[in-house]
Amino acid sequence: MMFRRYLWAAFALITAAAQAHGPNQAPHQSFAMGDLRLESGEVIRDFAISYVTHGTLNAEKSNAILMVTAISGNHHRLDFLIGPGKALDTNRYFIIATDAIGNGLTTSPSNSRAQPRMQFPRYSIRDMITSQHRLLTEHLGINHVVAVVGPSMGGMQVLQWGVSHPAFMDNLVAMVPLARTPAWTVAVLDASRQAIMLDPAWNQGNYTSPPEAGIRLWRDILSFLSARTPEMYRDQFPTAPMDVLPWLRAQETALIRAFDANDWLYQTWAYERHDIGATPGMDGDLIKALRAIRARTLVLHGTGDLLNPEYEPIETSRYIRDVRVVRISPGTITGHASAGGGFPADVDFLNREISIFLNR
Repeated sequence: MMFRRYLWAAFALITAAAQAHGPNQAPHQSFAMGDLRLESGEVIRDFAISYVTHGTLNAEKSNAILMVTAISGNHHRLDFLIGPGKALDTNRYFIIATDAIGNGLTTSPSNSRAQPRMQFPRYSIRDMITSQHRLLTEHLGINHVVAVVGPSMGGMQVLQWGVSHPAFMDNLVAMVPLARTPAWTVAVLDASRQAIMLDPAWNQGNYTSPPEAGIRLWRDILSFLSARTPEMYRDQFPTAPMDVLPWLRAQETALIRAFDANDWLYQTWAYERHDIGATPGMDGDLIKALRAIRARTLVLHGTGDLLNPEYEPIETSRYIRDVRVVRISPGTITGHASAGGGFPADVDFLNREISIFLNR
């Protein structure tokens, strides 16, 4: 019964992350930077990046930490790490929690007036870093941070930050990341896209209400298969496996409007094409890119991760010069969800390990 409550807490966190900003939360802010030129040469017109801040920036502007979010997540994604006494201690640090391109708060297919829906240009993980770098340097006047921290697609951004701007930070904290998206993950993401695009209600992206059948299948593939583990279902439904079906239906229903379908498509295209070896100046060489990282690096991977397979961050970390590689909550098998903030053991573990790392 206790484990079931933890599972519900994990689900509640996923849905809460996509909800509107509450009056008791840090003020929602936005930096309108005009046109954002992409790595491809295309431009996102009238671009604005969304973010919130926690804590106080000191006079020297030397206590900032940048938080970057996961796919379909927003600036609430790491709330379980932010606050007094937590890993990202707001009594010490100034936390800038950003929203990635295409998450529905920063300029996205769902909210762009200049390039709505499928008129939106495709972008990359490196384009996300460009928008964040401009936010810090042009808008906030910050030219160096204590750390860049993020989970999943955020972890991918963290490693890219270390390659693109190696002197900009002291530390990198990458949770369940990828340095180069493997074929398995590409296949999973493509299946989630096909689920949406094969739904007639998607209508080439011109839907008037969410393409419900496609969204339900997308959520099954991502949220309830690849982002979880068989062991989690074993423990949740130990004696009545068929009970999983009505449970799944209820979770799907709750998530129909949690994230825009077109926004999901665009973020998956960025996710699957990620390769830090393709960074300008790295000549397509993944190892060269990893060796270019100068910041102290903490890589945290999840046991049995079915979205970002744990072999990839373990293997690629061998080429980072100053790295600590840690399995999240050894003895538990929560996979990709280990960085989701829904399981008390994982939350305690992450707060402890990240605090130790940053205070080292």
